[in-house]
Amino acid sequence: MKQKVLLGLSGGVDSAVAAILLQKKGYEVVGAFMRCFSEEKNKITGECPWIEDRKSAQKIASQLGIKFITLNYEKEYSMQVIKPMFQAYTKGITPNPDSACNTVIKFPYLWKEAKKHNCDFIATGHYIKRVEKNKKFYLRIPKDRNKDQSYFLHGLNQKDLEHTLFPIGDYTKREVRDIAKKNNLPNWNRQGTRGLCFVGNIDMKSFLKQKIKNKPGIIKSPEGDVIGKHDGMMFYTIGERLKENNQVIVNKRYRNKVKSKLYIASKNIKKNEIIIAPKNHPILKRKEFKIRNINYISSKIKSSSILVRIRHLGDLNKATIKGNRIILNKPIEGVAEGQSAVLYTKSKIMLGGGEIQY
Repeated sequence: MKQKVLLGLSGGVDSAVAAILLQKKGYEVVGAFMRCFSEEKNKITGECPWIEDRKSAQKIASQLGIKFITLNYEKEYSMQVIKPMFQAYTKGITPNPDSACNTVIKFPYLWKEAKKHNCDFIATGHYIKRVEKNKKFYLRIPKDRNKDQSYFLHGLNQKDLEHTLFPIGDYTKREVRDIAKKNNLPNWNRQGTRGLCFVGNIDMKSFLKQKIKNKPGIIKSPEGDVIGKHDGMMFYTIGERLKENNQVIVNKRYRNKVKSKLYIASKNIKKNEIIIAPKNHPILKRKEFKIRNINYISSKIKSSSILVRIRHLGDLNKATIKGNRIILNKPIEGVAEGQSAVLYTKSKIMLGGGEIQY
């Protein structure tokens, strides 16, 4: 009897090829489209993006001869991902909603549904490699390092990995598209999704301003001089380049003095102040920080020497971990409170991760 897999079928080429690979391995595949957000609309068609994605996913399922179901988790996504995201931004923290989306929505709810359909596994089209050693599961950076999605999967645990398959972890994006083309899939060259999980490629500041009111404050230089004004500290992330507009202004004297692009160095939450600095200024770099809510995928690490990544596809920086403290070998820029710090071994096994805290 064939083993059965519930596959998250998004309408994109990655999950479509995941279905093909699973079928070739002898699995019975059920395609599940997850509907989690419907507030945004396509400016051209006037339709919500999920409707277009669902049509694509349905076509793929029909072509491959697999059962297709639609799951609606809008309420859960709103309460468990979007609401906490707005709350974090309101406090001046920059969260990582894509990681939360995987940890509290995608993987647990797919498995919950899988059991209803008597499935043995769930699967997704993530670029990640699952490996098993000594009856424990690990996640490794995939073959295509330019598509590596490990940063967003650090919240998974052994129970998740026991029943989860990642079929495309051994393939590059080009190879995935080639497989789709050879199998005459209509979406073989479809552009990959970007932006916020289940929401899409949105302007984050505009999205935040739907729920968070402007709270104007002052901008200071590294020396503490008042050099401008901003429209709300919560709309900006540490390491982000400051772009001026009618509501964000830096005085000409300072701009002419530094003659450089300006970046967010730090934020004073209590005073509603932003401190900015020119490119390569020492204040932009940080050598040490804490992480909270650490999740270890298998078990706590024995070695104190690790690699740490502070953004999706960011550099793997050499560091030492002591308890919940990360000490970097060299100071780096863009260490933003609320974002994820993801930990790896030198052999590119993901150990886990947590939330950056100063």
